[in-house]
Amino acid sequence: MGTPYDRGMSTRIAFLKGHGTENDFVIVPDPENAIDLPPAAVAALCDRRAGIGGDGLLHVVRSAAHPEAESMAAEAEWFMDYRNGDGSIAEMCGNGVRVFARYLQRAGHVTEGDLAVATRGGVKTVHIAKDGDVTVGMGKAVLPDGDVTVSVGERSWPARNVNMGNPHAVAFVDDLTHAGDLHSPPPFSPAAAYPDGVNVEFVVDRAPGHVALRVHERGSGETRSCGTGACAVAVAAARRDGADPTVTGTPVTYTVDVPGGTLVITERPDGEIEMTGPAVIVAEGEIDADWLDAARSA
Repeated sequence: MGTPYDRGMSTRIAFLKGHGTENDFVIVPDPENAIDLPPAAVAALCDRRAGIGGDGLLHVVRSAAHPEAESMAAEAEWFMDYRNGDGSIAEMCGNGVRVFARYLQRAGHVTEGDLAVATRGGVKTVHIAKDGDVTVGMGKAVLPDGDVTVSVGERSWPARNVNMGNPHAVAFVDDLTHAGDLHSPPPFSPAAAYPDGVNVEFVVDRAPGHVALRVHERGSGETRSCGTGACAVAVAAARRDGADPTVTGTPVTYTVDVPGGTLVITERPDGEIEMTGPAVIVAEGEIDADWLDAARSA
């Protein structure tokens, strides 16, 4: 008998379910990039009523087997081919990288310690700690010039434009309920600031160095957590608070509460940002091949 991980049996398509601070993912191991996952199939798998359910999908592929990652294969054996819950492709997902690393550990591909993961946002460094937390090197934040405004109903706020390999608009508000239901994307201006859409974070202060957020992720709606969003929020909060480690030479750390838990974000003097938080695998099984074939053609 084969196992769910055998790629030689076309009718056996393995999946796992995992989450990082309740940002949850369908995980599809596919080392040789042999499984066709068009947007309709991804959206069906992420459907919470008719599918497995998830904010997104982690397609686990060897970098050398994927045309978008071949150039990174020398640095990182594994490529996180990340998809949003609606099937669209995304550059990067910070919580997803942690869960991706936890899967690689569970499957025996890596052990505790350091590893590299290829993403569309570049190669990310990951550290799996003995206590179970996973730290991801998220790269450097880019803060484009220009004023941005986000709105909910009759309210509007100035927002900080922060790019973490994907775009964010960070607005500091008095109360997180002001963000509304976040089912639809909050309007922003100017439109030219985010030609491909944007993740919008609404942030309140809890204490010095401690903030809380709600987020609308493009392609997914409101999610329980957003790793790149937590990093963007920490950078925006630091600049608002007058702190820039690249200028002072002193690291800055913020605790960021998300609806699904807590992340710890540190910006180092070299500008690199590290995110630490949990990553949990909750289940594994098999996708019905006939169902997936039908989803592909939907």
